[in-house]
Amino acid sequence: MIPARFASSRFPGKPLADIHGKPMIRHVWERCCAAATRDRVFVATDDTRIRATCESFGARVIMTPAECATGTDRVARALEGIDGSFIVNVQGDEPLIDPRDIVRVADTCRRLGARAVVNAMTAITDEREFRSRDVPKVAAASDGRLLYMSRAAIPCSKSGAFAGAYRQVCIYAFSREHLAAFAAAGERPPLERIEDIEILRFLDLGIEVRMLDLATASIAADTPGDLERVRTALG
Repeated sequence: MIPARFASSRFPGKPLADIHGKPMIRHVWERCCAAATRDRVFVATDDTRIRATCESFGARVIMTPAECATGTDRVARALEGIDGSFIVNVQGDEPLIDPRDIVRVADTCRRLGARAVVNAMTAITDEREFRSRDVPKVAAASDGRLLYMSRAAIPCSKSGAFAGAYRQVCIYAFSREHLAAFAAAGERPPLERIEDIEILRFLDLGIEVRMLDLATASIAADTPGDLERVRTALG
């Protein structure tokens, strides 16, 4: 499931942004189709422009309410009429995502079942990314359990130095039960609201999140500047 909305505060119209002749959402959809059969890949949106664009290249689209607070809330609404024991959520601003990583996250979710939600992370190699408020940073235990995620520079040494860190990669996998609990929570809890990082809602609900360390790096196109980096990477 690929949640996509037009009204992004940092980058309005992001899913339809052109990347070498294709809208961003198509790049994401094609990579998801390389990880699963096309009939099991859906775009969830509240915008008719996104729906029309996606249908033009053959994607299956589910319309969802405009008031969905996060992409995961949108996925929950989209899944009301679809079967399946677990769901993989790939954010619509990950046009460089490696299909093999989607499969790894899905396989880990199958193995863990109802024990944990699965999310992905990758090492930060550029200190500018570590300091960026647009990048969610991951604090995880040695066994991969998520302890916290923040837009602040974490983990940080006592002197404030960059000593190595991980950032989130926006592939999530969860059981229907975990997703139902997420959607039923009502208002966004305080930490999720402050950080604007939806995975924190699972922690607030007492649901374990396991972080899968990916060797490959992606570029999330969260801002127009990121989009230029994606265009360069795709040549």
